[in-house]
Amino acid sequence: MKVLLSIKPKFVEKIFDGSKKFEYRKQIFTKPNIKTVVVYATKPVGKIVGEFDIENIIKEHPKKLWEKTKDYSGISKVFYDCYFIDKDIGYAIQIKSLNKYSKPKCPHEMYVNFKAPQSFKYV
Repeated sequence: MKVLLSIKPKFVEKIFDGSKKFEYRKQIFTKPNIKTVVVYATKPVGKIVGEFDIENIIKEHPKKLWEKTKDYSGISKVFYDCYFIDKDIGYAIQIKSLNKYSKPKCPHEMYVNFKAPQSFKYV
C-alpha cells in the first residue's frame, strides 16, 4: 500500500536533490505495510511529482529525533523546533530510494475526487 503526502515545494526539491533524507511528521499512518510515499507538491505546484520508498520510520521525542536526523534534515533547527513545539513525540520518515517523474502528474487525473490531504492519505 502507498500513502500520499502533501509536501511544500521547497522541501520536495530538497528531497529529490538528496539533501533531505527525512520527512518529518507530527502524526504517522497507522495502517501496516506502507512501503511507498507518493509525493504531492502543494500549491503553487499542485502536482504529484514522484515517489520514494520508506527505509524506516523513527519515533522519538523531538530533541532525540533531531539529534538522530539533523545531518540530512533539509530544514533549519528553528523551523524544526517550531514544527514540533509542545509535542512529546515526532516521526521521521527515512527516505530510501527516489523516483522523480519525468513529467509531474495532475492529481485529478490520477485520483477520483482528489483533495490534497492536510498531512497524508492512503492511496
